[in-house]
Parts: sequence; C-alpha cells; structure tokens
Amino acid sequence: MLQDIRNNAQGTIAKVIIGLLIVSLSIWGMDAIVGGFSGEPEVATVNGEDITEREFLRVVQMESQRRLSRMENPDPSMLDEDQIRTDVLDSLIQEQVLIQDANAQGLELNDADIDALITQMPQFQVDGQFNRDRFVATVRNMGMGVGEFREAMRKQYVVNQIRAGIVQSGLVADENAEQLLQIQNQTRSFRVLDIPASSVADAVSVSDADVEAFYEENSGAFQQPERVDAAYITLSLGALAESIEVDDAELQAYYEQQAADLASEERRASHILIEEGSDADETMATIQERLAAGESFADLAREYSIDTVSAEDGGDLGYAGRGIYAEPFEEALFALEEGEVSEPVRTSFGVHLIRLEDVRESEVPSLDEMEDQLRRELAREKAREQFAEVRAELADSAYAADDLAGPAEELGLEVREANGVTRDGGQAPFDHAGLVRQLFSEDVLDAGYNTELIDVGDNVSVVARVNKYHEAEQLPLDQVRDQIRTTLEQRKTREALSERADAIIADLESGESPEGIGEWSSYEGLARNASEAGPAILQQVFSLPRPADGARFGKAVMANSAAVIALDEVTDGQVSEDGTELNQLREFLASLEGQREYAAYQQFLRNRAEVERP
Repeated sequence: MLQDIRNNAQGTIAKVIIGLLIVSLSIWGMDAIVGGFSGEPEVATVNGEDITEREFLRVVQMESQRRLSRMENPDPSMLDEDQIRTDVLDSLIQEQVLIQDANAQGLELNDADIDALITQMPQFQVDGQFNRDRFVATVRNMGMGVGEFREAMRKQYVVNQIRAGIVQSGLVADENAEQLLQIQNQTRSFRVLDIPASSVADAVSVSDADVEAFYEENSGAFQQPERVDAAYITLSLGALAESIEVDDAELQAYYEQQAADLASEERRASHILIEEGSDADETMATIQERLAAGESFADLAREYSIDTVSAEDGGDLGYAGRGIYAEPFEEALFALEEGEVSEPVRTSFGVHLIRLEDVRESEVPSLDEMEDQLRRELAREKAREQFAEVRAELADSAYAADDLAGPAEELGLEVREANGVTRDGGQAPFDHAGLVRQLFSEDVLDAGYNTELIDVGDNVSVVARVNKYHEAEQLPLDQVRDQIRTTLEQRKTREALSERADAIIADLESGESPEGIGEWSSYEGLARNASEAGPAILQQVFSLPRPADGARFGKAVMANSAAVIALDEVTDGQVSEDGTELNQLREFLASLEGQREYAAYQQFLRNRAEVERP
C-alpha cells in the first residue's frame, strides 16, 4: 500500500496538484486550502444552505467592534449582546437569500476575477504593488482566513451587482419632480392674530374633584419605579495618588529631571506679511532681493506688510513662546538663528518673511515654589503604575467574594452606599448605563452576585452589589397633587385657547368682525424655512389649502397662546427645466424609488425562503 502511494506521487497528475497547492500557498497562505474539510455546526439553514457558527461568531465580533467604535467613550458593558446576535443572524439570513438569488441568475465570479480584484485593492498594496504579507495580515486582523475573505468577496460582489442594477433602474416622472419642487419652493402671504393665555384665564379652573379623578384614571402614571439600594467600591487613580507618599529624595530627583522642561524659551520675531495671490511669489522675490542688497527689514515691513499694526513698528511682533503662532510660522521661527531671515512661509493669513530678533529663556522656578505641584505629579505617576495592578486585584477579589467588605478591606478601599437607584440610573457613579444594566441583571439582582468591575470614567472603576430591592409602588395623591393640578390647568388652558380660536374663525368665515381681538400681524411671501414666524404657525400656514374666494383660516395652539391664521395668497416656486436644483431632485427621487424597489425585492425573496433555526 505504501509503495503504491510512493509510485503515484511520482506521476504527472500528482505533480500538477502539488504545483497548484504550492502556488496557492505562496499567494494566499494555508487558509486558501483549509476550512472546507471539516464540518461545522450551523446557526441557521436557508433553503438548504447552512450558515455556520464560525461565520456567525466572526460577524458578531465585527459588529460589536463597529458599535463600540461609534461610541464617544467605548464601553463593552454598554453593548446589548443579545440584540447584536439577533441583528447579525437576521442580516446573515438575508445575505444568504440574496446570494442564492444571484447564483440562480447565473451571476458569479471565478477565481481569476477575485484575484484580480484583490490585487488591485489599495489597502493590500505597498508602493502601488500588491503585497501578500499586507494582504494576509489585514485579513487576519478582520478575524477572517484568506479563504473566507475570498468567498466573502465572491458573495458580496454578485449581490451588489443585483442591488446596483435595481437601484439604478429607479425612475421618476419629470412632472412629478417639477411639481414637488414648485411646492417645496412655494411662498405664502398670511396674517396672524395672537390670542394670549390671559384672555381665557377666567374660563380655566381645576377643582379637587378634577385632581382626584385624574389621579384615579391615570394611576399607572404615578408610580415609584422599582429601585435598589446598592453598595459599591470606587477605585480611582486620583484617590490612589492621594495615598502615595513621596519622599524628599524622590522629589529632588524628579525636580532635576523636569528642570530642563521648566525653563521656557521665548523668541522675538519680526515679519513682513503679504496677501496670497498670483503675484505673491514675485513680490516676495523683490523683497528678498532688496534685503540682500542691504535694505532694512523694518523699512520693507513698513512698505509692504499688510499687518498694519506690526508694520508701524517695523514688523516687530514681540516675544512669544511655542503654541502662539500658526504651526508653519512657529516651525520656521524656531528653526532660525538670531538675525536670520526665513524663506517665504505660507499660513492662512498670507505669505510671511520672518526675522528672528532675539531669544530669551526664563529662569527655572525653585523647588520650594513648585514642591506641591511636583509632589502631586510624581504621586500620580506612581499611582498610574499601580492602578492597573490594583484594578486587576479588585476585579478578581470582587468576582470571587460574597460581599464587598472583604475586597475593600484587602485593598484598603471604602464601601459606600447609594439608595434609590432605578433602571434609569441615579447619582454618580450610577449615572453610567453599563453599571446600572449590570446592577439590574439576573446574576446581581436575583442571584446576589457582585457586578463586574466597570470603568465608569477615565481611570475610575466601580464594582457594586444590591443591598435591597424595592418593587414599584403607587405614589400617594398628596405627593403628586400639585403636579396633577398644573397638568390639568395647562390642558384646560389649551382647550380654552382652541375654543376661542374656533369661535373667532367661525365669525370670520361668516363675515362678522369679532370684538376685542386685537391687531393682525401681516407676513408677505414667507418660505417654509422662514424665521419671521414661529414653527408651529408656519406648519399650520403651509398645511392650509390654497385660498379661492377670500382668505383660508386656521389655528395654531401653543402652550401659552393660540394664533388665528388667515392665509391670503399662495405663490408657487419657480422651476427651471434645465436647472441644477431640478436635476438633483430628479436624481434623488429616482434613487429613493430604486431603493424602495430593492427593499421590496429583498422582502419578496425573504418571504419565499425556507429558513430553519436550530
């Protein structure tokens, strides 16, 4: 048997196979030929095609990282892992449906096409040439093997072909776009009659019976939410630094180490500033020639510089340290020797010639003057070295402990308490959503464990546990009576304002002139985004039908006033058939229609698919 294998291995077919394997390994690596020889558990089956657990977990990891990257302060405890897994599985099922549809339509890429795409991708190139090492490293950083990446490209390319074809086929009638643009650019002329809340104050009253009835009818709105009393330990870099002693020898050594940085250098500069423009280089060349011929820098500054303030002093800008001037100006200034003039320097202000007039250094403050500041800095540096170690110890100790007293005593920390923490949080540190979510988790709330150690701020970590749980309970009427009365007064005021506006409109529409209504305010030709009238009034103005015979009337009711609106005239916006605005709107509407059609196509395929989930 072994001899047969040896003989066959010398044959032509074997040599061809081995050659192909060597080429694949040299270009793509071992991942190109492994991964398909072992079965994998599946998380779903779509029309008989499996979605593997490995692929699912890889995409879950990538989606978790994507959501973390979108956070202002990335915090893994803020991630809803169950929701991520649900979203990822749904997206993979949809993707598999689309891939199968593409295959059914005969859309596919062969290996040569994929290789061509990969070798042309800029992220895999070095100095404009495909680099295998960069390709493999980049793919592995994505959590994928080379074979997986190639297959993902094959799938996505054909799916995108279908998507692009449907989206780009979206059409919109020219008259629809023109009509929409006319409406969008429409202006309206109208009058507004203000009705203040004071005018209906006599009609608004709230009795004790009203309050009690509202309380009974809306009892669910007056509940104290479930809450917990919590114990917690805070570990912070600042507190750790306060506990660290710095001896005099350490302080002296640190002062000497920092002395060079404590002496600040300031440079006195003069400059000639001219405007940037087509003749700037020529003007600068003329100035440089005159300087080389021996003319005074100060005289040339007075003649040419557009910085009129410094020009009066021969371009003198006085002394300044780093961080004052624009970066290109600063770099040029601090590269000069005393008396030297720079080459032209371009900044957002224009083009400069810079001359270094003088250099001075401030004296180093004494140790006595800086002792307190240096002690704090040194203590904080030492604390930073210890923080990671103490944090790890606290995390391990709290995880294994049945309370917080032990970990606190072990590390010299204090156990604190916070009462009345709800699912919406509480005072710091329970204003951190990740910590609150853990506090109300099943393991902590029901099983009595400590939370994980959560980073709630920069170098601040907290571990907590539940001391006592309080169920939601009804708030007594006396506690919410004033709140209810205010709510009812506001509601009745709005109702009275609305009724008063309706009465005025009825009189106006019948041709009568209501008494005591005040003065109308007129607005001519306002667009939808005008700022002269309030948003509530504009919204109502542009929702009224076009007036026919006489004005159209409407009303807008706000918290403390109402307005009767008389729409007098509507002017359609002007539309240029060849204008940029109309063309952009056509393209936008066509794109929306194409996306709508593609979404409907996706849903059609999804509804028709047979999906099995273990």
